[in-house]
Amino acid sequence: MNPDTFHLPIAFDIVAAFFFALTGCLAGIRRNYDLVGVLALAGICAVGGAVIRDGVFLQTDLPAVVKDPRYLYSILVAVVIGRILGDRIERFGRFLAVIDAVGLAAYAVFGTQKAILHEVSPTVAIVIGVINACGGGLIRDIITREEPLVFKPGQFYVLAAFAGATLFVTLTAFTPLSSFVAGVIASVACVVFRLLAIRLNWKTRTFYAVKSISS
Repeated sequence: MNPDTFHLPIAFDIVAAFFFALTGCLAGIRRNYDLVGVLALAGICAVGGAVIRDGVFLQTDLPAVVKDPRYLYSILVAVVIGRILGDRIERFGRFLAVIDAVGLAAYAVFGTQKAILHEVSPTVAIVIGVINACGGGLIRDIITREEPLVFKPGQFYVLAAFAGATLFVTLTAFTPLSSFVAGVIASVACVVFRLLAIRLNWKTRTFYAVKSISS
């Protein structure tokens, strides 16, 4: 597969960082964190997955979030918006689901294409894209001492990221679509899949149900 076909604008990454930062900010507000706590949680959600992508798997010289100040700006803007909407959180349940789905989709697609640019196989690129999309939430749960949501049975989340990343690779490899068009289609499909899972309550199941032994 030719990595030159996988150039996507960095806007995909910045948009994902912004939306995840907003979800992190609102999560911090729910926990009654102060400004430092809200900023930290927003930052972790925004760039946690990208840092894992760049620092662990791709091992670039410096993670993109350190080299480009636009990531920091997106986090600060998200916190300001989150502060404005903070007292209305309960009214924005569906809105939060949408912005989380958009962030998930954008990170899954951009993480996949960045891995391809580093000449890893398409299969490994998809895995890195999924980790990119879900890594921030995983770190957030660990820091806030909650059992990671991605490990528990629930509405399709990791599977939605996997679907978006896989569709992006498939469209770019087997159709004449440009990487941008393929990225948009894959992102929209990921968002729709995630929102349908919420709407229709599609859920994963436990891998193995242990039966209790009655005495």
